Amino acid sequence: MNFLEFAVWGSYLTSLGNFLARNGLLDQIGWFYTVQGIVSLIMPSLIGILADRCIPAQRMLSICHLIAGSFMAAAGTYCLVAPQIEFAPLFTLYTVSVAFFMPTIGVANSVAFNALTKANMDTVKDFPPIRIWGTIGFICAMLFVNFAGPAEAHFQTTYMQLFVSAVFSFILMIYALTMPHCPVSKAAKGASLVETLGLRAFKLFERRRMAIFFIFSMLLGVSLQITNGYANPFITSFSGIDEFRNAWAAQNANALISLSQISETLCILLIPFCLKRFGIKGVMLMSMFAWVFRFGFFGAGDPAGNLWMFILSCIVYGIAFDFFNVSGGLYVDKETTPDIRSSAQGLFMIMTNGFGATIGTIGAMLVVNHFVDPSTAPEVQLSGWRTCWYIFAAYALVVAVLFLLIFRDDKITPGKGRLAKIEATESGAGGMITEQTKDI
Repeated sequence: MNFLEFAVWGSYLTSLGNFLARNGLLDQIGWFYTVQGIVSLIMPSLIGILADRCIPAQRMLSICHLIAGSFMAAAGTYCLVAPQIEFAPLFTLYTVSVAFFMPTIGVANSVAFNALTKANMDTVKDFPPIRIWGTIGFICAMLFVNFAGPAEAHFQTTYMQLFVSAVFSFILMIYALTMPHCPVSKAAKGASLVETLGLRAFKLFERRRMAIFFIFSMLLGVSLQITNGYANPFITSFSGIDEFRNAWAAQNANALISLSQISETLCILLIPFCLKRFGIKGVMLMSMFAWVFRFGFFGAGDPAGNLWMFILSCIVYGIAFDFFNVSGGLYVDKETTPDIRSSAQGLFMIMTNGFGATIGTIGAMLVVNHFVDPSTAPEVQLSGWRTCWYIFAAYALVVAVLFLLIFRDDKITPGKGRLAKIEATESGAGGMITEQTKDI
């Protein structure tokens, strides 16, 4: 399930910008990534509520992929038949597709956590090795669109990447129905409006630590889509400079960027150890500083003599993405009860891929459009690109420092402090932990 879920995304996420730039839509790239954040403000929460209250999560996952795949295929068909690709029709079809795809990330997590719970497995320990297959699916899709097709028109530069994504969605539409049944929680008679609508997950903001966590999740989410939208066009732009024209990386940007996802597969395995050893604060700080290096290495690298900087940027991406996205999902799961599991995952998606990614992609688009002028010489554009990456790195550094100073991690060494109180409560109350003690 995870393999197919992220193969859908990997088919176009890192290469769409290249396709758009080659069809005269360079200035519009940001909107295609911004809309993923805009729909994430509403759709993950709405779909999460339906999965919690009305439709079993595995069926909801199937329905969403049916709709997402259909509209992505329609977007590819439009590009196929249109004499000139226009922004409005392509953007409209694409938007409907991602509106139903983005919620599936959180729903897929709920389906996975439900399956692990039914199997009496530890989600923190056993989910990361399963989640690795999502990254492998993303990598396989990236490499496929990079190398598939004729040499002069690989899928990463054409509308064929949209059809590839649609095919993966249709496969998952069928496969999701084979996943273990996810129970729904029917609203009890006389329940409040908040409970009936499944909005109890928003009450997590009443807890100061969770409120700060979600706010910084939003600030860190600003970084999520920047390299997805602009790394491929940036690296490909080197092919217009004589010095780098024949560089392998300049001709195979998607394959180079896939090193980022390969790094993910290794870093996911570190999550259980790092969460238990350093707590959520330590893991989030690692992610934040990794984003600083991610952007900084892009700004200083090139496809020839400084290719090693691009490679290092891809390596640290595993920490930047996994230690935030995967660990954050696990952290939210541990802080919630099963009856709001899908809604809480939807809330996490709203803060990260909703508010965060929307602000980030709009901001990145303004920065790139200001410093990178397609009408100028490639060498001039390169100087503008480097300035953009350094600006993004500076932002990530500021967020990391603020998080270090503000967020308080309640991770306690066993046998000491408040954990000792919990242990005492357990032993004195027949193993029952009071809600008040848990809140402490």
